[in-house]
Amino acid sequence: MPMSRSDAEQRAAAALVVRHLPERPRAAVLTLHGGRPDGFEAARPWHLAALRMRPVLRAAALALSLDEVVLGQVRYRHRGWNGGDPAQDAFRALSELGRLAGEVPVVLVGHSMGGRAALRAAAHPGVRGVLALAPWLPEGEPTAHLRHARLVVLHGDRDRVTSAGASVDFVRRARTSGARAGAVLIGDGDHAMVRRSGLWHRSTAGVVAELLRPGDGRAGLAAESFTAAGALVL
Repeated sequence: MPMSRSDAEQRAAAALVVRHLPERPRAAVLTLHGGRPDGFEAARPWHLAALRMRPVLRAAALALSLDEVVLGQVRYRHRGWNGGDPAQDAFRALSELGRLAGEVPVVLVGHSMGGRAALRAAAHPGVRGVLALAPWLPEGEPTAHLRHARLVVLHGDRDRVTSAGASVDFVRRARTSGARAGAVLIGDGDHAMVRRSGLWHRSTAGVVAELLRPGDGRAGLAAESFTAAGALVL
């Protein structure tokens, strides 16, 4: 049956793009791509920032049971941060996910601006963990809402777009706020996650699988980063 105009409009306006939906979902992984500090032009799926997250989501899927896990991405209204637009879109996507799949635990995986949005959206009660990849974290980025959160930041030590030092400082402040937080530096890693891409993808897969498990595991990259005095280096 052809999709009605109203159905098509609702789908186009949705903040959640579903890539895989099992019959009985028990968890979900959502990706959030990068963007710009400002800009109200429409975000499109063919923009490079959005395309870069496709192999990241595929890598995460390899470590999961697809009979149980929803895979999706957050669709932004605009390309820019604009004071927090992508974070608002993430909250909308989480609400849509709840209506679709029920109250399932969610891991958010965000890159650059999407990492910042994912960390803001960790305030949502359905978020079990956040993996921020080379996130954009300006000085003073809030951490108080992360009191009970679990989060891992992966950052390339040769990133010239966002600051690895800012990520390490953010993790330190998040720990002070009560979060289970860890920082991991990718040696020779760049912002686009192209250099040493295999390591980026393997690390993503392992951390996402860890964060989806209930409780605090004692093995794996996330667990190791949570207890490290400083940033781990791969």
